[in-house]
Formats: sequence, C-alpha cells, structure tokens
Amino acid sequence: MITQQSRPTGQSPAGAPSSVLATPPAVPADAAAYFAARLAFHTDVADVHTALSAGAPDFVVVDCRSTAAWDQGHVPGAVHLPTARIPADAPQLLDPEVPVVVYCWGPGCDGATRAALALARLGYRVKEMLGGIEYWIREGCPTETWQGTETRPADPLTAPVDEGDCGC
Repeated sequence: MITQQSRPTGQSPAGAPSSVLATPPAVPADAAAYFAARLAFHTDVADVHTALSAGAPDFVVVDCRSTAAWDQGHVPGAVHLPTARIPADAPQLLDPEVPVVVYCWGPGCDGATRAALALARLGYRVKEMLGGIEYWIREGCPTETWQGTETRPADPLTAPVDEGDCGC
C-alpha cells in the first residue's frame, strides 16, 4: 500500500494526478514570464500604502468609484475619477507621464479593471490595486472623508497585526 509519505508527488491514493496537478504547472520560463507580466499590471495595498507613506510616490492613485462611494471613504491623496468620466476628465486631472494606480471596491468588483482599461486606451501607464478599498481598510490603512481621516484596526485574517508587513 502506498502511504502519503511514499506516494510519488502529485498522485492521489488511486495513482491519478491530484486535481491540483491534473493540469500540470507551466515550465519555469513560462511561469516566470507570466508572473513578471502579472506584476506589470497589478500592485497590492501594502505596496501602495508603503509608497504613499514614504511621502514621494512616483505614481498617482485614482479612485474610480461613484461620488457616494468616494464620500464613504477613500485613500488619502487619491484623485476621484469615476470610470464613466475618464475619457472626458482624465486629460485635465492626470499627467500622462505619471503612472496611475486605480482601485474600486474590492476583489469582487471589476470596476478598477474597467477604469484601467479606459486609462490604458487613452495612453496612460496603469496598474490595478488588488483588493481595492476593501482590503485597504481591512489591512488597517487610513481612509479619508469630508469628516477627516480614520484608521480601523487591521483584520487579522488579511494582515499581520503585530508587524509592519507580512514579510512577502
């Protein structure tokens, strides 16, 4: 009988590949190209927060949500530019030489993807902030409203609570 310890990697007890490896992983060179490309299109909350906290970001943050959503709270210093207004307002609000990081509600929303597409079509270099405002708040980053700035405690399911970063 094959045990977990003696079973060849990637095989189920019946000898067939696991559902994880039913489609084999890409060869390392293809995986490296894919992950490098993915990082060209996305950034995360922790990296955006760290750069903004350093005081001299080399990008501008754009909140592409509605005015009502913006008023509920947004990334401090972000530019409010709802997706539908991008074609008309981006040239007045954004410098085409400065990369843009867009965000919307969260991982269940394609709003930032649509905004990034609209900006890219206008010639802007753009990345999407994964997690959106949801993870910005859940990771304990400050939000700004007309009433001032608020910082909620980090959610221990999404961010380390005793350290400055997750170490990744």
